[in-house]
Amino acid sequence: MTRLCTSLILSACLALAMGGFGASVWAAPITVPHAQGETVLPGVPAKVMVTDWAAFDNLEALGVPVSGVPAAATPPYLARRIGADAQRIGSLQEPDMEAIAAAEPDLVIVASRSRTALPTLSQIAPTLDMSVDNADLAGGVKASLQTYGRVFGREARAGELVAALDERIAQARAAMAGKGTGLVLVVNGGRLGVYGPGSRVAWIYDALGVPSVLGDVSDRDHGGDAVSFEYLLERNPDWLFVVDRDAGIGNEGTARQVLDNELIHGTKFWGKNQIVFLDPAAAYVTMHGYSGLMLMLDQIIARARDAS
Repeated sequence: MTRLCTSLILSACLALAMGGFGASVWAAPITVPHAQGETVLPGVPAKVMVTDWAAFDNLEALGVPVSGVPAAATPPYLARRIGADAQRIGSLQEPDMEAIAAAEPDLVIVASRSRTALPTLSQIAPTLDMSVDNADLAGGVKASLQTYGRVFGREARAGELVAALDERIAQARAAMAGKGTGLVLVVNGGRLGVYGPGSRVAWIYDALGVPSVLGDVSDRDHGGDAVSFEYLLERNPDWLFVVDRDAGIGNEGTARQVLDNELIHGTKFWGKNQIVFLDPAAAYVTMHGYSGLMLMLDQIIARARDAS
């Protein structure tokens, strides 16, 4: 397998050296800064493969066709937007190098879960690491849209999307203003974890101005800090934002059943019906994608207005 993969990589490199990207609209070279440095593209890529669903989300929102997508954890809200002929190119963590090399893409995009594959993938085709810093998630999503807009000549569309996202964030912030404290909870295999400032969902606290009932907590093992039902009753936030990790990765969701118990019934958020069950895939898999972030903002706005 190693020999075959090496052969395919060499073939791809030879194609690049010979100008074998016949389907691409090659024009002036484009230098693209990204999370692991800079990549020079010979022009506008025509055949694009992504190892990250947020990258697909952002490209789809811009109207950029995508030829290869991950084979796992497909977000339901994106499923109908995937082209019928799109190739499946491995898991979120382990891209299928042989399949990608054989396809001879003009551009490959990785992100946080697959970023370690960049050195190998960059031998096959120009590769960008579009990982987003969770410390400014909304800003990172907007930056990604603007980068893609420049790469694919869709700056105007990127500007429209950024403006729409800014407007929706402002609406959500206004809807949550003065509504009390909040806590983001992840449910994973029946276990509970909490996310605080600086975590992957810090945008709920930061961008929306929701006061957190927590100080610093970790984001380890993708499940936050482990907590108990008693802990939630003790902290007793006004609002609970729930991430159902099981449902997010394609398994059966358990969050609603897990939280329906006597201790939780004694909390303010349960009594006031101020629980937002965030779209599982958007909250856990594609939180760096435009459509996923807009979807969660819409959920928060609707719930906040219902509680007014």
